Amino acid sequence: MDNIYLLIVIALAALAVADLVVGVSNDAVNFLNSAIGSKAISFKTIMIVASLGIICGTVFSSGLMEVAGKGIFNPGEFYFDEIMFIFMAVMITDILLLDFFNTLGMPTSTTVSIVFNLLGAAVAMGLIKIAASSGSIAEVVKYINNEKAFQIISGILLSVVVAFTIGALVQFISETSAVV
Repeated sequence: MDNIYLLIVIALAALAVADLVVGVSNDAVNFLNSAIGSKAISFKTIMIVASLGIICGTVFSSGLMEVAGKGIFNPGEFYFDEIMFIFMAVMITDILLLDFFNTLGMPTSTTVSIVFNLLGAAVAMGLIKIAASSGSIAEVVKYINNEKAFQIISGILLSVVVAFTIGALVQFISETSAVV
């Protein structure tokens, strides 16, 4: 039975590499689409800036562990094998969703994907545990670190609102100055 955990760790490592490739591709595409489409600067300059940005993001970001470490779910409520299943579900779902959205040319965020994959996998595992013990569905809240999850999700939504507002303001100013 101990070999199953070794296989899971190896699978997680392989999935992490695949997720890194898909995630970096996603982030690069999100950046490059608008830069290339606007023709604001040369393609070569865009590629250099994108490469530097991806290198800095990879070196200075702690990725999945940072999000998991912020406490989306309460690991003390789960057994080791359940946590392994949660992380397997997160990695597989993240790769599939990011690849699916990229294939369709739809923008998405690797961070948002990881956060909601972690939240969904923890809720699902919590519901499985509740069903096995014939508990109440209301008990699912003990498996989730509600305060941290709310804080992270609020931050994501706030960043969308701020980005939209600034984008609309910049567009308005550029349109107004083009008319004058």
